[in-house]
Amino acid sequence: MTRFRIPALAVLAALPLLCAAADTLPPPAPHDKVLRTFLSTGETALDPATASDIATLALLENLFDPLLRYEYLARPVKLQPNTLRDMPRLDKDGVTYTFHLRPGIYFTPDPVFKGKRREVTAEDYVYSIKRLYDPVLKSPWLFLFDGKLAGDAALKKQFGYATVIPGLQAVDRYTLRIRLNGPDPNFLFYLAMPATSVVAHEAAQAYGAQLGNHPIGTGPFIVGEWKRSDKITLLANPAFRDTVFHAGPDTPRETRSYAAKLEGRRLPLVQRIEVKIMEEYQSRVLGFLNGEFDYIEQVPESMRDMVLADSTPPALKPELAKRGMELSPFPVLQTYYMWMNMEDPVIGGYGKDKVALRRAIALSYNGQEDVALLKKGLALPAQSPLPPNVRGYDPAYKSPVAYDPALARALLDRFGYKTGKDGFRTLPDGRPLLLTMHTEPTTVGRLRDELWRKNLNAIGLRVQFKSDKKTEIIKASRLGKVMMFETNWIADFPDGDNYYQLLYGPNSGRANYARFNLPAYNERYEQARTMDDTPARRALYRDMNQLIHAYNPWVVLTHPISADIRQPWLKNYKRHPVEQTNWRYLDIDVAERNKAVAR
Repeated sequence: MTRFRIPALAVLAALPLLCAAADTLPPPAPHDKVLRTFLSTGETALDPATASDIATLALLENLFDPLLRYEYLARPVKLQPNTLRDMPRLDKDGVTYTFHLRPGIYFTPDPVFKGKRREVTAEDYVYSIKRLYDPVLKSPWLFLFDGKLAGDAALKKQFGYATVIPGLQAVDRYTLRIRLNGPDPNFLFYLAMPATSVVAHEAAQAYGAQLGNHPIGTGPFIVGEWKRSDKITLLANPAFRDTVFHAGPDTPRETRSYAAKLEGRRLPLVQRIEVKIMEEYQSRVLGFLNGEFDYIEQVPESMRDMVLADSTPPALKPELAKRGMELSPFPVLQTYYMWMNMEDPVIGGYGKDKVALRRAIALSYNGQEDVALLKKGLALPAQSPLPPNVRGYDPAYKSPVAYDPALARALLDRFGYKTGKDGFRTLPDGRPLLLTMHTEPTTVGRLRDELWRKNLNAIGLRVQFKSDKKTEIIKASRLGKVMMFETNWIADFPDGDNYYQLLYGPNSGRANYARFNLPAYNERYEQARTMDDTPARRALYRDMNQLIHAYNPWVVLTHPISADIRQPWLKNYKRHPVEQTNWRYLDIDVAERNKAVAR
């Protein structure tokens, strides 16, 4: 493991030298406000253009700055200026946006700036968006802009950072102009994502492939100590621009008490964030119960009996409620699904026999058992890729593929998947049929393996499980080397397009892990992505759902309801539907925490 250390009192001078030898961070003073939290998987490189896992995105939200961000308390969600003076202006043509940057935003110091304070300019955002097109980086976020920026074909034909395109221009030092090929109702959502955060070209050029080890951003926090896949300490950025919380007019009645406590306060509120990587579910829950973490989100289903009473609706166990802990059930904009590689020689392809195999697998999935036993009732059965509360969701749509093992067996019989003496089926040509499903080496991962093994064995399909870290599985998936994997998608922005792009053919090798490439689906997706949330778009979404269920590149599983619990000393905690973290808004009652620890 590589350890990066920076003395707290020398942050501004030493931040760029992340790999240089330095003293360990001093412990926080007794009065310091320290947020203690965890990430459920190890982080990857801290580069906005390349990171796509939840853990790393959570860190990037606090280290780097996109142009826009979400209002913390507004519901439904609403964007607000982040590094801008005001919200962008859209011209009458419906495709040209003008952004006015706020002067006086600076990158954290680094030797690449040669001792000078480095101010963020419009040209930096031009450069940062172009990085998504860089073929060397293979950014999973290129789909956000690919074919949408006017003239971006020049970037794809022969990429170069010096290439000027009409769709992406710095008009002057603080003015950015972006012109699209056509209207995109979701475009501003892209500009609130970590992927579009500003990166200094000097840093990217100096550090190259190692840029992710040198997170030189402009956000509210900076890296203090970093031990890969173990812990990372963030420190309040002393050079962070003056940012004062003001509640917007769309703050709902139920969150106005939060707004009152935050109004007029400068962000961030804590001096330090200590983040542990906790991949084992039991360790997370026990750590929270022991007061090591200030909150826990999405309590794992296998651990819910430790914290939740056997009641409807869900409630904390009485002894935890007496300690002042608070439970907040939260409907996550998230879909669990099991994807199958459409290019895999065993399970992939568009012929009837391959479609029948995938359909049988989908019919074998016992969703009712999954929700009741594994999810402990805190989930909704998924009917389509879209969870509730995402634009385009149709509550009336029901999947035509339901749990039916008898139909699955009949389907396999019809298309030549014969049952051998050992009770398992062969391929139509008589060769052995073995499915390989990748899995994570966790308690819940093993429970899910057993559910899938039972479901698949019940229809005569033999399956083996290959265990690895999720980050490694994702890497292999992008290369087409994984047959099957159960994963989940959390909304990057609250619109159906964010989910349906996961099966768009040109996104194969990026977010389209199933490598599904069906012309009928692609055509409907291309029509839908230019449309707002209208009945016409919902009709296209219905057609796309039917194609997904016809060819079964996915088995749609569940939409979780997150069991979130906070400690009594944590203040201002309110889960946001889209942003991964709310760290800049959180406050710690140090006296209350110390009192609880002393008990």
